[in-house]
Amino acid sequence: MVIMTKYVYSFEEGSADMKDLLGGKGSNLAEMTSIGLNVPPGFTVTTEACLTYLKESELPEEIEVQMREKMKELEEQMGQEFGGSEDPLLVSVRSGAAVSMPGMMDTVLNLGLNDENLGALIEKTDERFAYDSYRRFINMFGEVVRGIPHSEFEKEFDKIKHKKGVERDVDLDAEGMKEVCEAYKRLVEDIPDDPWKQLMEATKAVFSSWDNERAIRYRNLNDLPHDMGTAVNVQAMVYGNTGDNSGSGVAFTRDPSTGENKIYGEFLRNAQGEDVVAGIRTPLHIDDLKDIWPDIHDELEEVCQILEEEYKDMQDLEFTIEDGELYILQTRTGKRTPNSAVKIAHDMVEEDIISKEVALLRVEGEQIEKILHKQIDPEADVKKITSGLNASPGAASG
Repeated sequence: MVIMTKYVYSFEEGSADMKDLLGGKGSNLAEMTSIGLNVPPGFTVTTEACLTYLKESELPEEIEVQMREKMKELEEQMGQEFGGSEDPLLVSVRSGAAVSMPGMMDTVLNLGLNDENLGALIEKTDERFAYDSYRRFINMFGEVVRGIPHSEFEKEFDKIKHKKGVERDVDLDAEGMKEVCEAYKRLVEDIPDDPWKQLMEATKAVFSSWDNERAIRYRNLNDLPHDMGTAVNVQAMVYGNTGDNSGSGVAFTRDPSTGENKIYGEFLRNAQGEDVVAGIRTPLHIDDLKDIWPDIHDELEEVCQILEEEYKDMQDLEFTIEDGELYILQTRTGKRTPNSAVKIAHDMVEEDIISKEVALLRVEGEQIEKILHKQIDPEADVKKITSGLNASPGAASG
């Protein structure tokens, strides 16, 4: 009897302790699903599948078979058909290694769209939203799968914004977005119409990204092993760009600079994916949620508390609001300053989240050394030249 290797896991089948197999992103999506947070459903193609692909230079048929099985389950959960002509299920395809590699791995959003089912999305939503989603897909597929520089897409977008007399992306109307799509399709001439071919090409491209020059250099600089591979997470899309009742954001469960036990982050209304950290619009502070969506703010605070209780540490998370509903797309242990590390460790002991022994292990000797160096007095009267978050999570999921 031949025992087939399991290469694909639904989020319901995984857990946080499967990081080596499912990657950090996949294992955390599984963990958040298991504790009942509102995570869009999906599945993870394992790091073993990645290493097999890199070794054999092709994706074994059994991996594709397992992906098709999980896609059927996802279609049943969502009540949609992947790439269907009437109510298309669109997905995000995102990489995630066992060790966090911010900015190194790749993402494709809105995968499953094509010229044929675009009309169905327009019927279900509206023309501007549909073309906005389509141009994002073409852009990301072109970059990740075809290797076309992002600057090429930006040039085309800027030309059309100038032609239409608008400065911001959100001010471009449906006709303008349609023109952007046509310009992008001239850049990426060979996107498959078949959604399944789109998915397989994107999966292979993400696996291949593990060995690209950028990722190898990052691992060398950070003393990370080269034999881990990356997982691929395929997740039902939720949309932060459906209008002013939607948005996308990133947040820390505590302030990463000071350690204060207060949510810290930014968000944008009517935005998707990396818009929050791309610098194309000025994000709103997370406190502004209280005025715009007070119920969402309260729910997000509750989510932050649940995540800290589950992971016993400060978390860095990504979220999308679609038509007033909050979805959690990612969480990971949050980076912090040395001063913040000490305060968070101390406070979590006081709050009975961790023990003193764990707190001592949380603060590294290098962080203590940095605290002992001369620093700017936090009470000093200084002029700020900038503010906001560092480029963070990936925010490219919704």
